[in-house]
Amino acid sequence: MANSNISFRPIVASDRDFLSTVYASTRADEMALVDWDEKQKAAFLEMQFSAQHHYYQENYADADFFIILFDQRPVGRFYIARWPNEIRIVDLALLPEFRNAGIGTAMLKDVLNEAARVQKPVRIHVERFNKALSLYRRLGFVQIGEHGVYLLMERAADTE
Repeated sequence: MANSNISFRPIVASDRDFLSTVYASTRADEMALVDWDEKQKAAFLEMQFSAQHHYYQENYADADFFIILFDQRPVGRFYIARWPNEIRIVDLALLPEFRNAGIGTAMLKDVLNEAARVQKPVRIHVERFNKALSLYRRLGFVQIGEHGVYLLMERAADTE
């Protein structure tokens, strides 16, 4: 890792509350727009987190599921699958106070360096209004598909 303060460890069952908190933080802007009380928002976010977590575990069984650590403190989640023909970033999310601090950029650059070494493209689905979309574009990702609210972005193996 280019930034020595960043490290990873595999998720364990006791990380569930932390992972749910990370997930909820990614939906905060949307929750600010709905006319629900906090209990309704919490119930909705828990249901959505559970569905997503189950989906990832079932459909990306060969992926690595990591907690992102910054100075040994959990700050986010990073799920990555290394398939024969591509590296797929399944999910990358940081707690709000750790966004825009270079952590995601450092992690993505490491993945892109790995992809260049093994000559594989890197792909990720990104919601079309996700603030991180500009980061992916800045790092050379281009849209190659569209699935509902998600854009399939790719950085080709030979991109410099």
